[in-house]
Amino acid sequence: MKTFITKSIAISATLVFLFVTSCKEAPKEEVVNQTEALNQWFDDKYEELLQMSPIGLTIQGRKDQYDKIDDLSKEAEDKQLAWYTEATNELKETFDYESLNDQDKTSYDLWLHQYEELKAGIAYRDMGYVFDQMRGLHAQLPTLLINFHKVDSLADMNAYISRIQESGRAMNQLVDRAKEQSASGILPPKFTFEVVMTQTKALLDGKPLLDDMNRKIDALVASEQINSEQAEALKDESAKALSTHFKPAYENLLAWLEAEINNAEATPTGVSRHPNGKEYYNHMLRVFTTTDLTADEIHEIGLKEVARIKEEMLAIKDKVGFEGDLNEFFTFVNTDKQFFFPNTDEGRQAYLDESTQYLDELTKKLPDYFGILPKAKLEVRRVEAFREQDGAPQHYSPGSPDGTRSGTYYAHLSDMNAMPKTTMEGVAYHEGNPGHHMQISIAQELESVPKFRTQAGFSVYSEGWGLYSETLAKEMGGYENPYYDFGRLVNEIWRAIRLVVDTGLHSKGWTEADAIKYFSENSSIAKGAIIAEVQRYMVMPGQATSYKIGMLKIQELRKKAEDELGDKFDIKGFHDTILGGGALPLELLERRVNEWIKSISEMEDVKM
Repeated sequence: MKTFITKSIAISATLVFLFVTSCKEAPKEEVVNQTEALNQWFDDKYEELLQMSPIGLTIQGRKDQYDKIDDLSKEAEDKQLAWYTEATNELKETFDYESLNDQDKTSYDLWLHQYEELKAGIAYRDMGYVFDQMRGLHAQLPTLLINFHKVDSLADMNAYISRIQESGRAMNQLVDRAKEQSASGILPPKFTFEVVMTQTKALLDGKPLLDDMNRKIDALVASEQINSEQAEALKDESAKALSTHFKPAYENLLAWLEAEINNAEATPTGVSRHPNGKEYYNHMLRVFTTTDLTADEIHEIGLKEVARIKEEMLAIKDKVGFEGDLNEFFTFVNTDKQFFFPNTDEGRQAYLDESTQYLDELTKKLPDYFGILPKAKLEVRRVEAFREQDGAPQHYSPGSPDGTRSGTYYAHLSDMNAMPKTTMEGVAYHEGNPGHHMQISIAQELESVPKFRTQAGFSVYSEGWGLYSETLAKEMGGYENPYYDFGRLVNEIWRAIRLVVDTGLHSKGWTEADAIKYFSENSSIAKGAIIAEVQRYMVMPGQATSYKIGMLKIQELRKKAEDELGDKFDIKGFHDTILGGGALPLELLERRVNEWIKSISEMEDVKM
């Protein structure tokens, strides 16, 4: 999650006094005031962060700066870092860390962690690819406007049109940065150019956006917000904004892509091939795992996990009575028609319907395993046509904190041969409940922590929880079909393979072909999905390692709690501890669990 920041504001003399005079033995009332003061400081600063990002505000369901798009220049990033530095210095000078309670110390340390990560990342900001098939703003911006820019009034529609006008400036800023990046010898692989060119051409005429704008204008007419004459004028303005601002910017992007594609490597290794690439990869490992694990250590963890999971796979193979070795079972599961929906619209709808059914059934059991439950609703949808890719991974898009926009589990369904039934159940749990939807929704709905913590994002935490959730779902009664339980292991070995392949590509000189070979030899995943996965790792160095590293830490913390608490261990309490503080780096998550274990132990001692 990107953090947006703006200039500092002064804290009141009253709050300063509270902290200057505080001490470890402060009266209870003073401690309460201290917490209130610190949280208010964080909330004030976080509001400034949000005001630097019009799109960030929209994602949270707010309409502040509804007619604008973020400044995407380096100058804006420098301004943000300068503000963050000033604010962090103010935090250190104003508040006495040693006098804080455990919860407040976590907030304080989390702020410092985010600042240090941002500061360290500035040195590598020219290393991350500006446009790629996974995260490029060329595809994200239309998706955000279509799904997040609500139109409830004439003013909202005028703001939408203004944003289309702003999109030209924003896209051109990114093209300029891509040109600067390529001039320094940093280009994404050739396959990235090919996908981004396809996506750009699909958006060039602005039709997906124009269709959305016209629908929203018609809805205003239907609700009697505007008359038919105003509607026609708005439709004309929408078309004009797209043709005079949006389209030229996308033509500029396409021209750059076409000029550079022949300079891109067709069979590249990872980012270590770039100047300063190895240092960049080590930085990304720290960002995505929040640990000091080296590439070699992560690679070895992956190899051990692959071997362990294969043993569990063999047990299921024997259970269903399959005669043949594991690789032959992989082939059977990967090719037999019983494990796939038809590659038709009916088959695609069946995938969505069955995923929804699995989620609905498991959601009923959540109260047995969690005390804190999400309020936000969950939807299951197919990815929009203009950004859909064969075999691309499913993903989750959060709802708004106020619950007016549901969380959405998106699936790429253009090629149903890359979407087996066997893994469908586990992926639904990962993206929906008890996975990302539950974790992110609970975080956004928290009232016991400063607002910035409700929106914090750490891949190792969120993806670690998502993968942990896949296994937890088995405890909760999921995977009644043994082949679907095998699919759960397919999903898990997939994440273990990521540790091996990601480090192989970016630290050990593996080529795309090397990565695909290892993936194919150790999983039953469809070839199209494997190719899409490996290409994902090549443009998002380090991110793929976060899943398994996070899951292993959560499992480790659970075992520690079970061992130390014995009969006093409560699964609801453990899960509420993991989710009830928002997303955290692993060091702070472990500290939070240790504090919970201590509190339970002390509570039992008092009872005795």
